Amino acid sequence: MNYQFKIQIKGITKPPVWRRIIVSEDITFAELHEIIQCVFGWGNYHLYQFKDKEWGGEVLIAEPSDMDDMYFVDTLDANKLLLKHYFQRGAITKIFYEYDFGDSWIHTITLESVEESTTNIPMCLDGKGACPPEDCGGIYGYAHLKEIFENTPTGKEAKNFREWLGLGNKETWDAKKFDLDETNKFLLTYHDEF
Repeated sequence: MNYQFKIQIKGITKPPVWRRIIVSEDITFAELHEIIQCVFGWGNYHLYQFKDKEWGGEVLIAEPSDMDDMYFVDTLDANKLLLKHYFQRGAITKIFYEYDFGDSWIHTITLESVEESTTNIPMCLDGKGACPPEDCGGIYGYAHLKEIFENTPTGKEAKNFREWLGLGNKETWDAKKFDLDETNKFLLTYHDEF
């Protein structure tokens, strides 16, 4: 069986940032994390976790850690828990993925369909919006970065952002940039390393 998910970063608009993917039900949550990193363009520099609710909740899925005793629920091992054991043929349809506990990028993952066919190769079906740069300060820092490039693209702060992002003197951050073919090429290359 395959699962089709829509994954959207909460709090980002104009444009929203989301991806639609299809994956096998037999992958682990750690593998889903890797796929999310690929299709959004994250750098996989930070910790992550999956939760049944944005705040609080009864389910926490993450890499095992010495910090697990701090949580009010037992941490399920992302390296061992398969998607099919959580989503149980579509009985549960939503989970939250948090990446980078400092910037706190919350992604809403919605199960859109369960398909009878099976594929071992994940695929991105659609998407919108550029992934925010790593360590830009969360949704508010990202909104500020977009505002600077829109309103004062020749100012000092825009120049500093260009240097930080590795952009050329006249380049700007394109918040609408998303290339489905490039995303799938990267995902296919990365999948070979799983």
